[in-house]
Amino acid sequence: MTMAEWMDGQLLAFVVAITLLSVTPGIDTLLVIRNTARGGLRDGVLTSMGICSGLFVHATVSALGVSLILLQSAWAFSALKLVGAAYLAWLGVASLRQAWKGGGLEVAAVSSTSRQAVPMWRPLREGLLSNVLNPKTVVFYMAFLPQFIAPTDPALLKSLWLAGIHFIIANVWQILVAVLVGSASHWLARPAFSRVLNGLTGGVLVAFGIKLALTRAPA
Repeated sequence: MTMAEWMDGQLLAFVVAITLLSVTPGIDTLLVIRNTARGGLRDGVLTSMGICSGLFVHATVSALGVSLILLQSAWAFSALKLVGAAYLAWLGVASLRQAWKGGGLEVAAVSSTSRQAVPMWRPLREGLLSNVLNPKTVVFYMAFLPQFIAPTDPALLKSLWLAGIHFIIANVWQILVAVLVGSASHWLARPAFSRVLNGLTGGVLVAFGIKLALTRAPA
């Protein structure tokens, strides 16, 4: 395919739709805020990179038709749904436990020379698993991407191309959120504020997990 074919007339519609999706507050934004508060800007950026890397997994799965199997199999969908719900609930319980213990959050300075609270792989893993184990993203990509792929397009390459655009847009937004949270590190380090933040984020994550677990398999 030529560059003109990649940059077809539907691309603008895709960019608009995916931008609106990216800036809508949800699990991804919440996890970026939580991890930035815990470990500073570095953790927020790594969490965003992990989350957005999962988009390529969903694009590949969608293009290869595995998503269709999940959508048609109530057992497969339910299994993935429960794993994702359990993971979100686990993250939420961890935040609630931190709120119960009290104390200030381990907020690293925004500078790259600052001491970090957790190893680099942890926010990456949390972001990636949060995205990959979310069946709503599977369903969304399966329903959304085909609208922008012509019958003559190479399905896998076009899906990855669109996921790459989503990757850039979502990362820009989430890293901006991380920068804003990181700039308020002096507030986040206060015990009272950190208990409220951990309590709220923990409660919302657990609620997301419960809501996800109660989501019905597609008919």
